[in-house]
Amino acid sequence: MTLYLDANASEPLRPAARSAVLAALDLPGNPSSVHTAGRSARRLLDRARDQVVARFGPAEVVFTAGGTEANALAIRGLAAGRRVLVGATEHPAVLAAAPGATLLPVLPDGTLDLDALAGALHGPPALVCLMAANNETGVIHPLPDASTLCRWHGALLHVDAVQAAGRMPVSLEAFGADSLAISGHKLGGPKGAGALMLRPGLDLVPLVTGGGQERGRRGGTEPLPAIAGLGAAAEAADPAEATRLSVLRDAIEAGCHGAEVAGAGAPRLPNTTSLILPGHAAETQVIALDLAGMQVSAGAACSSGKVGRSHVLAAMGLAEGAIRVSLPWDAPPDAAERFVQAWSAMRDRLSRRVLAGAR
Repeated sequence: MTLYLDANASEPLRPAARSAVLAALDLPGNPSSVHTAGRSARRLLDRARDQVVARFGPAEVVFTAGGTEANALAIRGLAAGRRVLVGATEHPAVLAAAPGATLLPVLPDGTLDLDALAGALHGPPALVCLMAANNETGVIHPLPDASTLCRWHGALLHVDAVQAAGRMPVSLEAFGADSLAISGHKLGGPKGAGALMLRPGLDLVPLVTGGGQERGRRGGTEPLPAIAGLGAAAEAADPAEATRLSVLRDAIEAGCHGAEVAGAGAPRLPNTTSLILPGHAAETQVIALDLAGMQVSAGAACSSGKVGRSHVLAAMGLAEGAIRVSLPWDAPPDAAERFVQAWSAMRDRLSRRVLAGAR
């Protein structure tokens, strides 16, 4: 029986999200139309917006096609006249949206080097882009401290909260951020919808212009079923899941003898662990575990299935050979026990091959 342990790539769909998607599919109207069908669609769109604000607000919500677009909209829409400073371990979607940006180093545990940020902020106004929690290691950045430095120097702070949303407390207010990106399918909603949350009154240059949707922030007819699912998933995300998942994660780390845990000394997401088995390629481990029914990854699921060198591990000064285990919201009670058993068997097989090759 297979065990899905790649929630940071995409969470399983929550029942409430599925119901919301199906209900929205039955509505023929365009939310911008003024007739009865259009007003019904508008009410559903407004409900989803309210659900997102209730969970992550208060803020202005701009619905997008996903976290990648939300991050790109923030970075390109807020950067005019500003230098862009980006964390060295940011998601490739953020790095790609900010070519030429100054990279901010991290400490060996993966958290932002605040002294380096303070030094980089001297000079013209900046836009600082930081993730709330790393997608590969789960390491949580000290965002309130970073926000204080940004305010002192007149910088804006954009937070990529795609991995954090639904797994830890997330809001513009808590982070001291000016903008914040989330993604529906990382919350247990459907793929195809995300949101950029903005501090009220913030000027933003749109990436996509058109019919004036989303208050002129993002043109194009809103994908109502995906957005309705996002809103329902945001509402359904239960903070109590964190406690249960952290127990399973800790059991995995305690049971995988011989593995190094990336970022072990730092605050991390409750569902995420990055296990390094020195001397063994991550791709080999992923394939071996998949054959044993354990579905994990080797890092970000953003390279068309390719497994390459992790810029996150490199920035932390760590060896290669890491796999990411990310527990979904519906992980079964025996998930840790089953994974540890499969991982230990894999470790022993790989060790025997190394010994045989050395003879």
